[in-house]
Amino acid sequence: MSVNMAADQMGKSTTMRCQKEVWVLEKDLLLMKELTETAGPPGFEVRIHEVMRKHLADLQAELITDNLGSIVGKKGDSGPKILLAAHLDEVAFLITHITDDGFLRFLPLGGWWGHVMLAQRVKVLTGAGDLTGVIGSKAPHVLSLEERRNVLEIDNMFIDIGASSREEAEKFGVQVGDPAVPVCPFEVLPNPKLLLAKAWDNRAGCYLALKVMEQIQQENLSNTVYAGATVQEEVGLRGAETLAHKISPDIAFALDVGVAGDTPGMAQKDGRTRLGKGPLLGFLDRTMIPHLKLRNFVIETAREHNIPFQIDVMPGGGTDAGKIHTAYNGIPSMVIGVPARYIHSHVSVVHRDDLDHAVKLLVALLKKLDAAAVQSIKGLGPNDPARQ
Repeated sequence: MSVNMAADQMGKSTTMRCQKEVWVLEKDLLLMKELTETAGPPGFEVRIHEVMRKHLADLQAELITDNLGSIVGKKGDSGPKILLAAHLDEVAFLITHITDDGFLRFLPLGGWWGHVMLAQRVKVLTGAGDLTGVIGSKAPHVLSLEERRNVLEIDNMFIDIGASSREEAEKFGVQVGDPAVPVCPFEVLPNPKLLLAKAWDNRAGCYLALKVMEQIQQENLSNTVYAGATVQEEVGLRGAETLAHKISPDIAFALDVGVAGDTPGMAQKDGRTRLGKGPLLGFLDRTMIPHLKLRNFVIETAREHNIPFQIDVMPGGGTDAGKIHTAYNGIPSMVIGVPARYIHSHVSVVHRDDLDHAVKLLVALLKKLDAAAVQSIKGLGPNDPARQ
């Protein structure tokens, strides 16, 4: 082959490879968009459940659900059972009252801070269809000095859907008990590594679960993998409890987000992680201290594969691992996830590299977690330092 012919072939090969990489990138972005823009309030996760079901089925995974609505895909049929659990739900609202003049009172589903809520758009999910609304607020011109200083209590907030009476609101389809979710379209920011959307908590974890299942499709693993997402995490880790009893895993990883500390005003003690510096490993939260030997196994694996990671400490929050690790006689568990800015608001931001590295780490762990490795993590041999 002549030099010119070789160069031409190399050019075609490079072009095809670049086209494939662009296609994969665009495909992943479309998946992120679908996951984040789909509504999934706690207790009303049916839409996002169906999205996960569709994608897990496309990966030829055996589908397993519990009676609350959690869903996982299963790969394999022998060896230790490894659970990768994200959660389907997002922080949201529940309509509790319709005023005589057509405004909607509500309560939070999950943890909200009043400062981030006023004048934000929401979508009310009714039996007759979705309605756009806005959380009403006073104009600054009429606020007293005292009102300016204080955070408005959520009990005093309301949603405006454009109705002028209770009867008109009901005619639109609203009922007490309907949920509402934030409105925020998925966007790639000018730095294309930064991705903005609602509900990264915890559609980031859902994305990780799906990508891991995709990447292990052709792998001959020495374990059985269950990857998917629970329901009602934001209101008490409820789906995690039922799913743990359904599957009874040997090892579990909660796939979730943590509080990024790389924005103005954030002290390092309040947020240790930074966007783009690697996936987070949860060392402590309000609901769990991870199993020490599993923690060390994860760190060792990350270092073996040169995968960057960050240590996360979150004393003010918890994850599904809080329920999973205490099921039965104890399930060694660990939180693996990504940092996110502005969680538990209408919008959050994550870094593409953190997602990619988290997938790489999880796949590497699954390749190592055979029966011997799991027994070493769960059991104490005669020479184990923990016996000394």
